[in-house]
Amino acid sequence: MVPSAHEYESSLIRNIAVVGHGGAGKTTLVDSMAYIGGATRRRGHVERGNALTDFTPEETDHGISINLAVAPVPWKGVKLNLIDTPGFTDFFGEVTAAVRVVDGALVVINAQDGVEIGTEKAWEVCEGRGIPRLVFISMMGRENASFEDVFKQVKANLSGGAIPVEVPIGSGEEFKGIVNLFSGRAHMYRSGSSKGEYDDAEIPEELQATVDRYREDLIETIASADDELLEAYLEGEELDRTRVLDVMAAAMRRGELFPVFCGSGESGWGVRAVMNKLVELMPSPEQAGPFLAEGRSGDSVELAGVDSDPFTAIVFKTTSEPHVGELSYFRVFSGTVDNGAAVYNPAHTTPERISHLATPAGEQRNETPRLHAGDIGVVAKLKDTHTGDTLCADGRRLTLPEIEWPATDNSIAVTPRHRGDEDKLATGLNKLHEEDPTFRSGYEPELGQTIARGCGELHLNVCFEKLRRKYHVEVDTEDPRIPYRETLTQTAEGQGRHKKQTGGRGQFGDCWIRLKPVERGEGYQFVNRIKGGVIPHKFIPAVDKGIQAASSRGVLAGYPVVDFVAECYDGSYHSVDSSEQAFKVAGSIAFRNVARSASPVLLEPIMEVAVRTPEDFMGEVIGDLNQRRGRILGMDSKGHWQVVRATVPLAELHKYAAAVASLTQGKGTHSRTLQGYEPVPPHVAEKVVAEVEREREAALAAR
Repeated sequence: MVPSAHEYESSLIRNIAVVGHGGAGKTTLVDSMAYIGGATRRRGHVERGNALTDFTPEETDHGISINLAVAPVPWKGVKLNLIDTPGFTDFFGEVTAAVRVVDGALVVINAQDGVEIGTEKAWEVCEGRGIPRLVFISMMGRENASFEDVFKQVKANLSGGAIPVEVPIGSGEEFKGIVNLFSGRAHMYRSGSSKGEYDDAEIPEELQATVDRYREDLIETIASADDELLEAYLEGEELDRTRVLDVMAAAMRRGELFPVFCGSGESGWGVRAVMNKLVELMPSPEQAGPFLAEGRSGDSVELAGVDSDPFTAIVFKTTSEPHVGELSYFRVFSGTVDNGAAVYNPAHTTPERISHLATPAGEQRNETPRLHAGDIGVVAKLKDTHTGDTLCADGRRLTLPEIEWPATDNSIAVTPRHRGDEDKLATGLNKLHEEDPTFRSGYEPELGQTIARGCGELHLNVCFEKLRRKYHVEVDTEDPRIPYRETLTQTAEGQGRHKKQTGGRGQFGDCWIRLKPVERGEGYQFVNRIKGGVIPHKFIPAVDKGIQAASSRGVLAGYPVVDFVAECYDGSYHSVDSSEQAFKVAGSIAFRNVARSASPVLLEPIMEVAVRTPEDFMGEVIGDLNQRRGRILGMDSKGHWQVVRATVPLAELHKYAAAVASLTQGKGTHSRTLQGYEPVPPHVAEKVVAEVEREREAALAAR
C-alpha cells in the first residue's frame, strides 16, 4: 500500500501540547508554525477571527481559545502534531486532556507579563505526566519585553533546570534577531519577512559577554548530564553537536533540563529554531513509551508504542457538527488502525467501526487509509464511545488510564426560558458534557433545581452560549439553593397517636418515642425498646419508616433532620384496626410532636477552602474570607505562592472564583471540599426560615 500524504510512521511523529497562560501567544505561535511549515497558505490572526485553531463561534466572539485543537505541521520530514490549548483556567480541562495524549510540551510565556498562574498550572500537569518541555518566551517585539526578567521567573517558579539555548538581540522595537548558543552565530531577521527568514551574522560586540556567559552555562549544564561528555568538556575537546543533542534530549526526558527559546509568533522570528528543536529534542512515540494499560483480568500490560503491538487508543475530545454528528478525536498509543476497521470499547463492552478515518487540522479533516502508532486521528459517528474511553483491538480488551479532569467548583441553577423546552434542555446539557467532561449537570431533588457545574463563570457562560447556538435552548439562571440540614440539640419524648373511624374497619396506631441528639455525622439510628408486646413486632418497622419520612421533611424549614436516635419505648394497638400504614402515620405524628420540643437547629454545609494567591494580596484575601464568616485555619507557602486555608459556609461562596480573581488581579485560584455541617448563627437562621416561608406562601398563592 502506498502511504497517503497524511500517513506518517511513528518515528516521524512528534506530539506536542502548546500550553501557557491566556494571552501568551500560543494560538499565534501555532498559526505561525503552520504557515512556515506549509500546512496553511495564509497567516491566521486571533484578532480577525481566522486563526487556524480558534474557529468556533464562541472563540471568535470572545477572542480567546476555548477548546483544544490539533494542527499538524510538516517540518524536516517529520509531522509535528501541535495541540493548541486554552490559557484561561476556566478551560483547564482542555489542557489536561491535551497533556494526557502528547509526548512533550511547548510552554509559551509572554515576555511582558512573565510566569502567570496559567503557566504554573500547565507546568504542574506536565510535571505530573513527566513529559519533556521546551519554553518559548514570546512577544519579544512588544513594549517592555524582557528576556532576562522572564528567564529569572522561569528558573525561580518553574524549574532550576531551565537553560537558554538562544539570547535575543534587542527587545521591543529594537528586537531584531537572536544568537544561537549552539552555533555561536547571530540570526538577523529580515524586515518584512513573513516566515522568519534571517541572515547569518557575527554576534554583536555589545552582546558578546552575555552570550559567553549563557553559552558556558548551557555547555556545562549539558555536559554534566553525561559523564563521557563532561570528561570531554573538561579536557577542552570540541563537543560533537549530535552527541550534545542526544544528551540534551535524554536529560529532558528525565525532567532535568528545559531549554528556553525566544522570539515572536506574530512576525515568525525565532519560530524556525523552535520547530527545529521540537524535531531534534522531543521524543517520537516509540521513544516516549512504554505505555501502561490494564488487561482483561486487571493485570498491567506494557505497550511499546510501536505498530507491531496491539491497537490501543484513547478518545481525548468529542465535538459535534451539523450534518456530521459527533466527532471523536483520539491518540493511537500502540498498533495501527485502518479505515473501516472493527475495534472495541471495553468501558461499554461495545464494538465500534472506524469509518471515514481522518487526521484533524484545525476545523478541517484530511481522510487517510491508516494511522500508525502515536498518531492523532478523528472519526465520526461512533455508537457508544465518549471522551476518556479506550478503543482497542477486539481480541485484547486493553484499557488505558483515564484522563484526570479538574474539579468543578462553580455551580448555577438553570431552567429553560421557554415552556416545553425541558426535554431539549436535558438533551443539550448531556451533549455539552459529552463535548466537555468538566461541564456537569443534574437534577437535585432535594433542592428542586437542575444544577450546572463548571470550572468558572466564563466556562459556564460559554457552555450556555453553545446550548443556545447548537441545541436551540435558552436558559435562565439563579443561585443554587443551599442544602441545609436540621438537627436536635436536646432529648425529648412524646406520643404519636393515629385513630380514624370511617365505617367498617378503621385505622389505629399508637406509639411513644424518645428523640436524642448524637455526634455530628453519626446519622440516624432507630432503637426498639418495646416490651411486653404493647406494639406487635411486625408493626415496629412501620414506626421507623414513619419517623424517617417525617424527619426528611424537617421541623424548622423543611430540611432533612440528621444525627439523632429515635427510641420507640411504649404504645398500644387494636386487634382489628391496627396496620402497618396506621403505625407509619403514628410514627410520623410522633416525630413532629416530639422534635419541636428537642430544640431543633438549622445546620449549614461548611467548606474547607484553599486560596492560592501571591503574597501581595494576602491581606485582601483574608479580609474577604472574614467577611464571608470564614475561619482561617492556617497559611502555607508553595514556591512564591501563599496558600490560605479556611472554613467557609457554602452559602457565602457563590461566585467566589470571580471574587478571588478580582482580589488578586486574576492571579489567584481556589479549591474547596465539603468539611461537614455546623449550626447556622441565629440571625442567619431566622432569615433562612423566613425565606422558606415566603416561598411556601408564594407557591400556595400560585396554585
